[in-house]
Amino acid sequence: MKTLITGIHAVESALKNDADNITQVWIAENKRNQRVKELINHAQKRGLIAHRSDPASLDKLAKTHQHQGVVAEYNAPKSFQEDDLFDILENIEGTPLLLVLDGVTDPHNLGACLRTAEGAGVHAVIAPKDNAVGLTPAARKVASGAAETVPFIQVTNLVRTIEKLKKEGIWFIGTSDKSSGDLYTYDFKTPSAIVMGAEGKGLRRLTEEHCDTLISIPMAGQVSSLNVSVATGVCLYEVVRQRQA
Repeated sequence: MKTLITGIHAVESALKNDADNITQVWIAENKRNQRVKELINHAQKRGLIAHRSDPASLDKLAKTHQHQGVVAEYNAPKSFQEDDLFDILENIEGTPLLLVLDGVTDPHNLGACLRTAEGAGVHAVIAPKDNAVGLTPAARKVASGAAETVPFIQVTNLVRTIEKLKKEGIWFIGTSDKSSGDLYTYDFKTPSAIVMGAEGKGLRRLTEEHCDTLISIPMAGQVSSLNVSVATGVCLYEVVRQRQA
């Protein structure tokens, strides 16, 4: 499936991690700084010609002004399917760590979650197909290359997938302000899936009911909750801290 990647960092990451699937690169005529020159060199080394284009044409192509003068056409590999989860689990070295996003609809939040997941060593990110955002160009841009390296798997029935993964020994830890226990009292050294709710609404009722336990992030100020991508980072790096310790 052909899609677009926009932004200098996102295109740089795609050239580094998955250059074979980039088919074309466009650079705005007015972008001639050193970083752009290096990106053009990287593209040329991989047999790609960086076409110069006027900014207005790039705006129309990318359907946004937020492309930093760099756009690439990306032939996205076949997306992961639900059954691929079990192949991924079989090949994990060490303790599994999964991230579940229950209905995240903002592509910027999805991209930020993917970027954090890649940094924390998450083995796969799971999300429902309905009422949730997929890997849009905006999500890929914010992910800064993580969309090409972390398996992102959209499933038809999230609760059914949770139940299947429980049988594989995965413990599901949901984030909710209804929890009486906080993030820092839970032992994440077991095979774990962190379950994050949607922006504003939090976890759906059925998803919450199928979690093995619920945790909350302690809040010391007046604000009652964090943005989903920020909360994801807090939770995942507490897992990293515990497992490294």
